[in-house]
Amino acid sequence: MNAFPFSAITGIVLRYFYLYTRNGLRAFELFFWPLNTLLVWGFLTRYLSQTGPGEVALPVTFLLGGVLLWDVQFRATQGVSVSFLEDVWTRNLLNVFVAPVRTWELVAGFCAVGFLRVLITVPVLSLMAFAAFQFNILDFNFWLIPFFGNLLLFGWSMGMLANALVLRWGQAAEGLSWALPFLLQPFTAVYYTVETLPGFLQPVALALPSSHVFEAMRHAMAGEDRVGQGLGVAFGLNLLWLATAGMVMHWVLGIAREKGLLTKVATQ
Repeated sequence: MNAFPFSAITGIVLRYFYLYTRNGLRAFELFFWPLNTLLVWGFLTRYLSQTGPGEVALPVTFLLGGVLLWDVQFRATQGVSVSFLEDVWTRNLLNVFVAPVRTWELVAGFCAVGFLRVLITVPVLSLMAFAAFQFNILDFNFWLIPFFGNLLLFGWSMGMLANALVLRWGQAAEGLSWALPFLLQPFTAVYYTVETLPGFLQPVALALPSSHVFEAMRHAMAGEDRVGQGLGVAFGLNLLWLATAGMVMHWVLGIAREKGLLTKVATQ
């Protein structure tokens, strides 16, 4: 029995810490894509604010808020899914599962990696947004913590589901593992309201916790009072998504062990 419950989790986090700190290209990847997205959308918002009527000033700032908060969810998802894929790519997966590491410790370690990725990238993005576009993420005040918390929880759920896909179908599902956040992004209402979607797609958006977070973000920026209600709904949905993702991953892991899929995935 593990005398120190968090030693396995710490070991998993340290493994990826050394992986990124000793490889400059991996560290570069952490910042390149989010900064690229921020600059593209930031320059677009500047263009719209200069060429459009005055009333577009608030809507275009929603884009920058959406970019920053979207990166929280995306990095949390990648922290779980890509960390798992790293073990697949390096054929280290069997070593992980024969080690004295319980499944919940492995998942918790991946979630911690996702949290650290957010802690690293979001401050850099926030400074760039403030320096280049005078957008201050701290204007969200105390709402910033529940915004981040809800998006982290949903990102972890998506990461566990992505890992379940790889466990069940091997590296053939690797593309889906990368694409899963973007498959949901059109329904997440990152850059527009849920009402913008066609009526038959709105229930899909409302079933996603992140949609309620981005709607709450826009309410907060507009000075409206519906922020807490949206975040409460998001948290309730996150509990359902986390429970579902955990059960799916546990179920698929059982199938993988029973059918010998772990060996297949680890040696592809």
